[in-house]
Amino acid sequence: MSRIGQKIIEIPDNVEANIAQDEIKLVGPKGELTAPIFNGANIEIADNKITVNKNPDNPDFSKNWGLQRTLISNGVIGVSEGFSKKLEINGVGYRAQMKGNNIQLSLGFSHDVNYETPDGIKIETPSQTEIIISGIDKQKVGQVAAEIRAFRPPEPYKGKGVKYEDEYIFRKEGKKK
Repeated sequence: MSRIGQKIIEIPDNVEANIAQDEIKLVGPKGELTAPIFNGANIEIADNKITVNKNPDNPDFSKNWGLQRTLISNGVIGVSEGFSKKLEINGVGYRAQMKGNNIQLSLGFSHDVNYETPDGIKIETPSQTEIIISGIDKQKVGQVAAEIRAFRPPEPYKGKGVKYEDEYIFRKEGKKK
């Protein structure tokens, strides 16, 4: 039985939630998001709280109960606070800088890598070795961070590459003589 699906979602004062036919619309100070409502979900909004219950007529919903609650919860957090991921660049000559709406990455290739910022995402480079990705959609923020990291993932010998801020790189010992 899902433990996550049973949790009640608290709605902050600055967020509005409305249920349409097959989606829930969340509006807050950062923007607006919609989350799909799966078949078999009974969603109730009362007293600044959202509860997700199972419909007894649809037993297949049990496997998606926690997912349904998490999607709505991430939407509420996204429109009120937003999400962000921080990347670090390690390596001699490796750097990042914003060029208009694109981020230009020098990662040791013979050419610079240009990455166009998707809609709804904000990318900042406070220094040449830091990248901060922020937005209201948790999935999109994580996807953009993963795509930028994939250009040059960290290697285990010197640790050079693009890594998440809290990522640990397991270092290998070099070749022995």
